[in-house]
Amino acid sequence: MPDTDRVIPMATGAGWSVRDGLATLDEPAVVLKAELDAVFTRWGAEAGARQQSYPPLLRVDDLRTLDYFRNFPHLGSPVTRIRPDRLDTHATAPYDVTGPPRATEGHGPAGPSAATALLASDLADAAHLLPSAACYGCFVHLTGSSTDTPVLLNTVAQCFRNEDHHDGLRRLWGFTMRELVCVGSAEAVRAHLDRHRERILAFGASLGLTLHRQPATDPFFQKDGARAVMQLLAPVKEEYLHTDGTAIASTNNHRNFFGERRSIGHAGRPAHTGCVAFGLERWVHALGELFEGDLTAAHRAVRRAGERS
Repeated sequence: MPDTDRVIPMATGAGWSVRDGLATLDEPAVVLKAELDAVFTRWGAEAGARQQSYPPLLRVDDLRTLDYFRNFPHLGSPVTRIRPDRLDTHATAPYDVTGPPRATEGHGPAGPSAATALLASDLADAAHLLPSAACYGCFVHLTGSSTDTPVLLNTVAQCFRNEDHHDGLRRLWGFTMRELVCVGSAEAVRAHLDRHRERILAFGASLGLTLHRQPATDPFFQKDGARAVMQLLAPVKEEYLHTDGTAIASTNNHRNFFGERRSIGHAGRPAHTGCVAFGLERWVHALGELFEGDLTAAHRAVRRAGERS
């Protein structure tokens, strides 16, 4: 994988650095990210959403029921362990103390070398993956449940997407996603998404962000299925784009996909679900550009706008 990360030294006051798609945030960026998350968390609380936290790993067999490996195999980050019979090999391997390797060291046509990676031949089969979206844990948790009234849930997760390239905070391997999830009737889901569509645009405008709402492809539907045809007629995902094209939020209508696949019921039928998602590091990126690197000023603006939103 080519290393296209943009590294911003924290010593310059920019607030973050990125290497291999993994970000380190300095205090101004940490505080700004927390303030943004507080705003979005409050939106969920005001809508009546219950805060929940889900396991940090997802089971492979659960993800198969959601067509994950049909649609997202390239994004997956499996979690495994070193095979017991290979432990001694790694315990006795020499360690180079001359300094950290370069970002691209050990990479070539054949991939990483044994010096910079754990080889696949040394690893056990993977039964879990890191989540690529916060809401997956929600739907796995709700499996087999049923309700007669809409359920609103508010969750946040460290998510991971094995992208083909990285780009500062715009495109990370590991990032933070806040999601406000609605489970219930089709009408309840539409109302949930409509309410937050307007709120996202108004919040962005109060910060001085020009956000463009744009339909996007949502490939968790089988590409050859009836839902995929419906998706072409009525897009189910909309992204909110910063002026440089970075999608910092999205609204997603899953229809009854998760309700059917995980036996989640509402009023005797498969529930409809929808979520509003916020990529927190992407918001930090957008505001860092808007305020020309002054994250303290960006934090003050978010606090003022959050009080009015």
